[in-house]
Amino acid sequence: MSVKVYRVQGEIMKKHFFEPLTFNKLVSATKKEHAIERIYAELGSRHRAKRHEIKITTISDEKDE
Repeated sequence: MSVKVYRVQGEIMKKHFFEPLTFNKLVSATKKEHAIERIYAELGSRHRAKRHEIKITTISDEKDE
């Protein structure tokens, strides 16, 4: 399987934030589902956010240039 680079955009909505924290990350994964799991794991550990607090808006496949 080939590894692709996905651009994942979304926001984190927590109670103690005054407004949602937006993110735009590049993730290496073999499938979109794996990229989503990686985002949940990274942002969950970094910001102590639960999965229901992380809202993913777009996932796009980045082309190698």
